[in-house]
Amino acid sequence: MKFTAQQIADFLKGTIEGDATVKVNNFSKIEDGEPGTLSFLANPKYSQYIYESKASIILVNNDFVVEKPINATLIRVENAYQALAVLMTVVDQATPKRHGISTLADIADGVVMGDNVYVEAFVHIASGVTIGNNVCIYSHCSIEEDTVIGDNTIIHAQVSLYHNTVIGKNCILHSGVSIGADGFGFAPAENGIYKKIPQLGNVVLEDDVEIGANSTVDRATLGSTIVRKGVKIDNLVQVAHNVEIGENTVIASQTGISGSTKIGKNCMIAGQVGIAGHLQIADGTILGAQSGIANSIKTAGSMYMGYPAVPMKNFQRAAIVHKNLPELQRIVYELQRKISELESKVL
Repeated sequence: MKFTAQQIADFLKGTIEGDATVKVNNFSKIEDGEPGTLSFLANPKYSQYIYESKASIILVNNDFVVEKPINATLIRVENAYQALAVLMTVVDQATPKRHGISTLADIADGVVMGDNVYVEAFVHIASGVTIGNNVCIYSHCSIEEDTVIGDNTIIHAQVSLYHNTVIGKNCILHSGVSIGADGFGFAPAENGIYKKIPQLGNVVLEDDVEIGANSTVDRATLGSTIVRKGVKIDNLVQVAHNVEIGENTVIASQTGISGSTKIGKNCMIAGQVGIAGHLQIADGTILGAQSGIANSIKTAGSMYMGYPAVPMKNFQRAAIVHKNLPELQRIVYELQRKISELESKVL
């Protein structure tokens, strides 16, 4: 289906610069734009491409300043990236949804199914499971006893949901996700052997949570490991037992969160961050890539980076000094030499 620039602008409440009748039926990156597609410019680093792009329509922020002629029709909006997300969501929701349950799925007696559930071949669903409306479960998933899955949730191939897991509404679990495996709990005995501590709790994912491929959220020793509403977790992230992650926090790939740590809401955690156990991370904290968090962060809105992590401004000052260490070393050696010469003359 094709849409004109005018239709799109009206939907987004934007303003048009150029041909309001031009039509598009697909999306493209601004550097790879093709006729008949819509693109966007949100990051100033890509500004050069807007003057070369062959895309028919380009979304731009209201404050974008045109420096030379542009072939595409522009639609100015408050936030081009958010506007693109709105359009892509509309397209995604218009895609026909799959329904039906494969005869090759293994579904135990007593499973409660909502309306319009889709289950592919080789899915295992154990007794006591409750599945909401419009849930999609793709092939080779394992859903164990007494798990609850909320409406409109999508579970991609090869996801494992251990017993008593609770998944909210509108969640997305990507391939290879493991929810509810045992936490890493072992008690050292006097003979040096580690004795396993039974993990008797569960995992709760609230509504609108998305978890990337091959990430793991371990069950609590007692109580629940909790991922609050709106949290987005990237691929290859480890969330240990009894962790709590606050609403609308985002976590990038290869981050590891140790047991019983409590992370506030609206935090941003970059890639390869390591967070020690039993810590408190305040609301709105930003942790830079590869940071090592060994102590609690109690001030909301803090920015930390480095290992061990320090406030961002301190890290930046230290980085400047570190870059100049070879020259500083040369200066110190030169001063030592001159001092030695002066001392030899005095003596």
